[in-house]
Amino acid sequence: MFLLEVAVALLLALFAYLAAFTRWATRQTHRDEYFRRPVAERRVLKARIDRWSRPIRPVLELIAPIRRDKVFLMEKYEGFTAPGGICSRETFAAAHHYKPRPEDVFVATQMKCGTTWMQQIVYEAVCRGRGNLGDDGHRHMYATSPWIESTGSVSMEDAPLVGEKPTRIIKTHFPAALCPYDERARYIYVLRHPVSCFASSVDFMKSAMGPMVPDRQGLLDWFCSENMWWGPWPDHAEGWWRWRERENVLFLHYEEMKEDLAGAVGQVNDFLGLDLDASERALVTEKSDYLWMKERQDWFEMHAPTLFSGSGAFFNKGTRNRHEDASPGESERIHRFCRERLAGGEYPLARFYPDVAEG
Repeated sequence: MFLLEVAVALLLALFAYLAAFTRWATRQTHRDEYFRRPVAERRVLKARIDRWSRPIRPVLELIAPIRRDKVFLMEKYEGFTAPGGICSRETFAAAHHYKPRPEDVFVATQMKCGTTWMQQIVYEAVCRGRGNLGDDGHRHMYATSPWIESTGSVSMEDAPLVGEKPTRIIKTHFPAALCPYDERARYIYVLRHPVSCFASSVDFMKSAMGPMVPDRQGLLDWFCSENMWWGPWPDHAEGWWRWRERENVLFLHYEEMKEDLAGAVGQVNDFLGLDLDASERALVTEKSDYLWMKERQDWFEMHAPTLFSGSGAFFNKGTRNRHEDASPGESERIHRFCRERLAGGEYPLARFYPDVAEG
């Protein structure tokens, strides 16, 4: 009896600690509270969150099997599922009803398809290759570029206009069906091989959610379902492909960008009506290279530290052929799902991803 009382007391103490820790961490990381700090302060805070969360992790690992699905599958908005913590029905609704302005450039993708990469290309392009995300500049991408449907960045109201031609760079994972549209704004969409998207999403989810994330089979089931955050990959591709005929929409593929980054920079320059000279384009290309960004990943990490993220690296591989990391069974399942979902649609799957189209 005594041991039971001790165990209950310890659990209550741990849950009280978790509640207090969560309140404190939320205050430190809400919106751009974390991202606008100097790099040294961010590193200290990240290490502190990692250290102070260690007593909580064993308890969460114990309850993970019975709470995992409730944490993972969030409420829906207009039929689309939002990730919890940084998104909700309320943030989705506010973003959906936002009225775009002429200075807005939307960078849209499904998750893990090159979002931060394109944000950097646009940022450096409008800054003519002289952008500065260091302590003496804009400090961080997410202190500069608002993630419109999320609370995980600078707010839309506080986001700075950057560049000689003042520009608001807006990140979104919205499908075309939800993305706010205005013919005066600009939209750049990047699509990545669906299996590469899955493989990269698995790594990201594990680092962000720790033991609360479903196992790999659960993630595969989620990816090939209506519960995929922001909608299934094929629906995303189809919706934005139909938008590409609009003059203010640029549709790019991740793999083509990897093959010819300078060419992608040129397309962005022309699309945004900039007049970068050869040296400026070269500088934008250099500062948008994967290795250049990885060496400065303190400027680009996508989310503030969590209970489980620790001090891990934000950039993982970023390779063109990330789909090769999935098992044959996983690839076949995703290929079949995309083929069936895109049957009769307009997106030319066989043209861009013949391995998916052929099975």
